[in-house]
Amino acid sequence: MSLTIESLTHLGAGRGDDGTLVPRTLPGEEIALRPDGTAQILVPSAQRVSPPCRHFKTCGGCALQHATDDFVATWKQTVVERALHAHGLEPVFRPIHTSPAQSRRRAKFAGRRTKSGAMVGFHARASDVLVAVPECQLVTPALLAGLPMLEALTVIAASRRGEVALTVTDSAAGLDVLVQTDQPLTDQLRIDLAEFAQTHGLARLTWVDETVVTLRDPVQVFGPATVTPPPGAFLQATADGEAALREAVSEIVGDAARVVDLFAGCGTFSLPLSRRSEVLAVEGEAAMVAALDKGWRAVQGAKRVTGLTRDLFRRPLEPDELKPFDATVIDPPRAGAAAQVATLANSGIARIAMVSCNPVTFARDLATLVAAGFVVDWVQVVDQFRWSPHVEMVASLTRA
Repeated sequence: MSLTIESLTHLGAGRGDDGTLVPRTLPGEEIALRPDGTAQILVPSAQRVSPPCRHFKTCGGCALQHATDDFVATWKQTVVERALHAHGLEPVFRPIHTSPAQSRRRAKFAGRRTKSGAMVGFHARASDVLVAVPECQLVTPALLAGLPMLEALTVIAASRRGEVALTVTDSAAGLDVLVQTDQPLTDQLRIDLAEFAQTHGLARLTWVDETVVTLRDPVQVFGPATVTPPPGAFLQATADGEAALREAVSEIVGDAARVVDLFAGCGTFSLPLSRRSEVLAVEGEAAMVAALDKGWRAVQGAKRVTGLTRDLFRRPLEPDELKPFDATVIDPPRAGAAAQVATLANSGIARIAMVSCNPVTFARDLATLVAAGFVVDWVQVVDQFRWSPHVEMVASLTRA
């Protein structure tokens, strides 16, 4: 029995004409389902291409390598458009910006011990099967070159039958590695890990919640400042995507003298904006605020950046607290920022740069602001999650 794929879901799976969801298919394709649920392509789409990575068939890290770049870009923008249309919003879209291959500067690998040593990679789709990815086309060359090191670290960190999570970040000073494991950190292990980090040239090595050794600060560059994020702290997925978002935010803020940056992280936007604006940077994690503050204090000639630790979900900045500011930057987690957006809607703020990684909550929050008198000047999709269903976006809003 054959099926015709009519559309893609927001997660990138093909939807057949009978409602069946079939991963790694494209609209217009005629397929037959194999016993294992995978698709036999009977009539391929003109948008189908050979995947650039040899691991694509088995690895679950990517979902859309079988489609042309133009198709993926159009599909991702359509996902955002549909979310906005559901709230009656039809803004102007700027051209999508897509990060190149081999540009993801952070990855969370899984590691398991084997009879011959260890395996490090990503899980297969919807499975606990681990797939080694020595030729991954997603991550930076530095992360890829670190895989043998991660295998050696897995031998130390993993139990015989357990699995460890290895979050690795490419920094200007070398790899920054966070190990999540149930193995206790003993005094001898601290000594061994310090030697391991030295041998492999790591910038920093953290074991669960304890930084075992920092040989060099694993700094990231945010505009005029260099910042050392806490282990595992939020970081935009690619430097290229971050630059595109930063440029858009800077344009929206313009010549605003005073800016409030909500969900500021370690200063991704606050610190670049400090070249011409005073900034209040509000973030819920104290360690990230401390990193931001330390980075700003080392800069010569920047405007003042004041860090404030505050849970914006429970205690959003109120309209009277927002009164001193000319513009707002807001970049909340996937859940969006309904409470904070409600106070922004009732404030006197004239300009907002809204950044989001979730089209659904992005659309919801924009609709709240539009109902309060804001106009969406434009939206830009920034695809720094290449070949995945995830997408980032930024909107420019001004009061009518």
